[in-house]
Amino acid sequence: MADSAGQPQASAEARPGAGLGLEMDDRHFADWTQLLEDRTGLFIAPERRSFLVSGIRARMRETGCPSAREYYRQLTSGGVQAREWSLLIDRLTVHETCFFRHRASMHMVRDELVPAVLEKERGYLAWSVGCATGEEAYSLAMLIGGCVEAGGGEQYFGVTGTDISLPSLRQARQGVYINRRLGDIPQELQDRYCRPVSRTHFAITPQLRKRVCFAQLNLRDLGRAPMSSVNLIYCQNLLIYYDRDRRSAIVDRLAEFLRPGGVLILGSGELLDWRNPNMEKVRYPDTLAYRRTN
Repeated sequence: MADSAGQPQASAEARPGAGLGLEMDDRHFADWTQLLEDRTGLFIAPERRSFLVSGIRARMRETGCPSAREYYRQLTSGGVQAREWSLLIDRLTVHETCFFRHRASMHMVRDELVPAVLEKERGYLAWSVGCATGEEAYSLAMLIGGCVEAGGGEQYFGVTGTDISLPSLRQARQGVYINRRLGDIPQELQDRYCRPVSRTHFAITPQLRKRVCFAQLNLRDLGRAPMSSVNLIYCQNLLIYYDRDRRSAIVDRLAEFLRPGGVLILGSGELLDWRNPNMEKVRYPDTLAYRRTN
């Protein structure tokens, strides 16, 4: 429930959200999910109730909050810091990712999209939306960098990764990963863009890291996105956190950041029946993609 200003009401016994013992009843679950949706846009499905409970408990332990009722009160008070919201959302979203996670989409970028643009333009700009710990953004940078080098290395390229999670963005900026992640990177790209930093970890080379920047962004605040007129928007495994109507609204807004001819790549099955008058579906095996027509 929200007040006339659109702010969730935290008073009263009906708003404890907090009565979290071993279980969260339907009323408390509704309070928490409404609060999260109002403040962050995240949609928590009923089947993910236990995940919500464990995430809230984790933040309570980390903050030393004595009860879920008190933690709910803190979140709905005007003085709560954005950092606490970021850390809670970090607990409620899955950051498991890897390099070159969806091979078909990555092949489309390497074989079709980037070469076609570089034949006519002097550079290429890509945006990884929901970049988590950075593997997707660096994967795109490796592919684009390879195409640029194959063409003589004179063209500019850049990749921006955005995510709501501050801890994930810190790791992304460091560009250091455990060695087992190397198995996801083709050997040629390993040799060119990866360097060992210890017996257990490797790092993305500084030359590639300077082509990739990271910024915090809540998809509810797309008007603050730090880019415009990009060639590629890569947004996979992120829309699952939003309800159907909000998915369409987000993708409509993302499409506005594309330059004419730019391509939006989504996760397969995330938004199959989307329609936008400025976008057309791109046919490529096992990939859901749309191109801006004007």
